[in-house]
Amino acid sequence: MTTKESLYLDDALGHAQFLAKQCREAAGTLADPALRKCAEKLAGEYGQMYQRFYDQL
Repeated sequence: MTTKESLYLDDALGHAQFLAKQCREAAGTLADPALRKCAEKLAGEYGQMYQRFYDQL
C-alpha cells in the first residue's frame, strides 16, 4: 500500500467515524420515531463503512 493510499484510508476512517457519531447523537435527540430510526440506520451503515475501511489496513 502506498503512502497516499494509506493517507486516504486514514481520512476515510475519520469521516466514517465522525458521521456515525453524528448520526447516533442525532438519533438520541430526535422525538419522531421514523426520523430516529433513519438516523440509527445511517449510524449503522457508517459504522459498517468504517469497519470495511479498517479491514483494508
